[in-house]
Amino acid sequence: MTGFSAGKSTRQRRRPADASLVRVLAAFVAILLIAPASVAGKSFSAWGSAVAEAGVNTAAAEGCPIESPDGLSLYIASNRAGGTGSPDPNDIWVFQRESIDGPWGPAENLGMPVNSTFADYCPTPLRGKALLFVSTRPGGCGGGDIYLGRNNPAHGWSIQHLGCDAAGSGPNFPGGEFGPSLVETDEGTFLFFSSDGYEVGGDQDIYMSRQLADGSFGPATAVSELNTPQHDFMPNVRKDGLEIVFNSNRAGGFGMQDVYTSTRSSTSEPWSTPMNLGSNVNTAGNETRSSLSWDGLRLHFGRDGDIYVSTRSR
Repeated sequence: MTGFSAGKSTRQRRRPADASLVRVLAAFVAILLIAPASVAGKSFSAWGSAVAEAGVNTAAAEGCPIESPDGLSLYIASNRAGGTGSPDPNDIWVFQRESIDGPWGPAENLGMPVNSTFADYCPTPLRGKALLFVSTRPGGCGGGDIYLGRNNPAHGWSIQHLGCDAAGSGPNFPGGEFGPSLVETDEGTFLFFSSDGYEVGGDQDIYMSRQLADGSFGPATAVSELNTPQHDFMPNVRKDGLEIVFNSNRAGGFGMQDVYTSTRSSTSEPWSTPMNLGSNVNTAGNETRSSLSWDGLRLHFGRDGDIYVSTRSR
């Protein structure tokens, strides 16, 4: 009380300036409170109503869509005719276009050794003519495993298995892996994916593995803030590492599998509580393997055997 009384006249003389400062600070705080709706530092509109991807779908089953970093290629998995055949016809295919707004050209099968006579799916194109994908071909750790392919213009594709968690040589579990997604951050380079881990046939959870100095990947750890006792799988992380999309059949959705999103303010922070993307994207059907374009403006995903896309603007 004594100190307050002694300084009273000084504070009264400064009150107009202080009030202005308070108003400025209040406005700044209001902007910060609005920021979470702008998706971790980037201002985006809501996702628009999803539409079937023109020139991509057939009577066969298509899924696992994802754009290349430059947005001029679209990779999918499909069991359409013209693939590598039995015992499992699921192959990886790619479409090309001349511009972001241009139409997709005809589907091209990537051929062997990326594709095999076993199931090959969940492609994830990387910079430098590289491709992450999942395959059930022999020689893995159990179910479908994550592989890395590199395309040398002179020698073609080379394929590398990422190693087994049980042997301490990589992220692949005895269960099945889905949806590999690689993101470079200030904290390092991380591989996100989903797996049923050592509980083969159990619920899928989202995992993260750090890339080591020699280029290999270390043991994977569960991303606890994204997982539930239900299926949470096929994650895809935006280029800046601040937004993730994945599908889940957790309670509160529209039907079977729905697309969810989570954000974080920096790559050193935990992910926010996942949010359902709503009726513009999700339906009573199965929405699976969603993926973000590198500019964050397009969301591709599978729905009941067809490829769909939703767009937003900055």
